[in-house]
Amino acid sequence: MDNTESNAILTTYPVWGRTVRVFHWINVICLIGLISLGLIIFFNKDFGVSSEGKILLKTLHTYIGYIFVFNLSWRILWGFIGSPYARWAAILPFGKGYKKALTDYLQGVRDKRPPPYLGHNPLARLMITFLFILLTTQAITGLVLAGTDLYLPPFGHEFAEWVTASGEDHQLSELKAGSKENVDPEAYKEMRAFRKPFINTHKYGFYLLCLGIIAHIVAVVITELKENNNIISAMFSGKKTFTEKPVDLKDDEVE
Repeated sequence: MDNTESNAILTTYPVWGRTVRVFHWINVICLIGLISLGLIIFFNKDFGVSSEGKILLKTLHTYIGYIFVFNLSWRILWGFIGSPYARWAAILPFGKGYKKALTDYLQGVRDKRPPPYLGHNPLARLMITFLFILLTTQAITGLVLAGTDLYLPPFGHEFAEWVTASGEDHQLSELKAGSKENVDPEAYKEMRAFRKPFINTHKYGFYLLCLGIIAHIVAVVITELKENNNIISAMFSGKKTFTEKPVDLKDDEVE
């Protein structure tokens, strides 16, 4: 380390408010639960899970999914009303000056002196957007599958009426997830055909999400090691530390 670096003045700036940090860690906990249960459901035969056990696992997966969806919905809304660094304008990879900012950042990476960013750097914005798209896709398809597989909200009643054909109260009350009793065979077949693109999207979205999470973690660790501005601890403290003024520094209050 040269004298310039050793004598540099460290300045700490607030960036991630409580709302963003709470969202992040609830999201992490939900994803750990959803991915773990999803893997057991997917490999249920290898784990020796019974039919009743599979339904129970799907039910637990769905209830965790409700928390995940609520948390994600709040974060999407916060992107419109939250602090500057939490807003979509600071996340989505487009807008005035984004292309130049990305070019400058990549050049800085090549020169081993990337410009410091308090919020997401231009490259990270691509990754974060990709992850939000995947999370939203999983949320939507998951809610549909909760209805097709378990007859749970928000669409469960509609699917239950569909598969019973007549939709009479006694049929609906006796309908059980995972059972073909009290269903109209033709209507059930139609419903399962409707389900197919949603389960396929959910499955491949799961694969992409796992890859995206791994890439995100690797990128965060590499950025932390190279730029050393507390990018990891910032999700606990809400603050980052720099030796230079961040290029995206704003004076607005962080919430």
